[in-house]
Amino acid sequence: MSFESVLAEVRDRVVPDDDEREQLEAVVAELSDRAEAAIEELPVEADTRLVGSTARGTWLAGDRDVDLFVRFPPDLPREELEAYGLEVGHAVLPDGHEEYAEHPYVKGEYRGFDVDCVPCYDVESATDIRSAVDRTPFHTQYLEGRIEPLADDVRLAKAFLSAIGAYGSDLRTRGFSGFLTELLVLEYGGFRAFVEAAADWHPPVAFDPADHGAKSFDDPLVVIDPTDPERNVAAVCSARNVARLIHYARALLDEPRVERFEASEPDPLSAAAVREHVADRGTTPVALRFSAPDIVEDQLYPQLDKSLAGIEGALERAGFAPLRSARFADESAVLLVECSVSELPAVARHDGPPVGVRSHAEGFHAAYADDDEAVGPFIDEEGRYVVERPRDARTPAELLDARLFEVSLGPHVESALADDYEALVGEELGEVAEEFGVELARYFEPRP
Repeated sequence: MSFESVLAEVRDRVVPDDDEREQLEAVVAELSDRAEAAIEELPVEADTRLVGSTARGTWLAGDRDVDLFVRFPPDLPREELEAYGLEVGHAVLPDGHEEYAEHPYVKGEYRGFDVDCVPCYDVESATDIRSAVDRTPFHTQYLEGRIEPLADDVRLAKAFLSAIGAYGSDLRTRGFSGFLTELLVLEYGGFRAFVEAAADWHPPVAFDPADHGAKSFDDPLVVIDPTDPERNVAAVCSARNVARLIHYARALLDEPRVERFEASEPDPLSAAAVREHVADRGTTPVALRFSAPDIVEDQLYPQLDKSLAGIEGALERAGFAPLRSARFADESAVLLVECSVSELPAVARHDGPPVGVRSHAEGFHAAYADDDEAVGPFIDEEGRYVVERPRDARTPAELLDARLFEVSLGPHVESALADDYEALVGEELGEVAEEFGVELARYFEPRP
């Protein structure tokens, strides 16, 4: 199929039909009426604003998300904004529940749509924000009158990014947000131009849609927020996901196929298949399994990443040569580090100062001269004192057992590990396949 015929077929799938548009409009009108009726009962002024892809007309067919913001005066105390915001939210969504981002909001379902009712401050500009969500209405305002002619191209871009696993600004995915996607399609004037340009990207790549002027950001992709020159819209986007876009943009141009717009998951690995992979690779994976902390994902995944980095760093410094690592979370959480070295010698070399550096050398020699467990001190070919000491931990599992709580861990992860954890070594990793078979398939059979 030609590139354009592929886009035409995908477009038919991702563009909402008239019935879906009418249903969305009716739901938004009903929710807005509920919100305005609740606002009339408050002792402060407020209004509502539809934001996000439904407001900008760029939502994908089948996506049923509505983001309704309730804007309050900027001089309202934070505690009152939260209280009044929740009051309106529960009036809009009587069966909804409270969730917490920077401040609490109400989330629920209405006529098959997933609805967020979020309070924010009605500030004059995005540079005056008092909370992160205050900026969102300005994004919708900026794109009004600009994005409408390219709405279907945005949908193509969202479908493509979703299919390659790079769509979503949550801290689990660290991909392209809806607003970032819209800005990039707007920058290039369409989906095809965006893909053709991305195929030639050489990060770091930077854009300044509103010509704010120079500001330095140390990110692989920089798109300066047209409503706030101090912010990079793409700050959360990882180098991996930028590279993923480049790779699959080239693949789409080389071989256009509808399937490149369709997300797919690998078949989950069984415990036996995991054990076979471990045996074939000849490495020593060590995994810690524990109960996942009961916190929102945008708090959980940064803590998992911090903890994994701490564990991997400790194993690296000890000489176990980590090959790769990963983290999984559902009911339980897993921190996995695959080590190239399974066992170290019983002794470890410890280099001291050159003998000629008298003060340091004499101190080193005195420290170990009467150490019955150490070999040395002796002098090596470079004229340095050296001792060989018994190693505290010879295997990755022994190291983690001895030093796990000495490494840098996320606070909730540290608490969960302190409560209880299970260390799985080598082929024992197969024990997590029942819960994380798909994730293990991605790990052992990776693709770009």
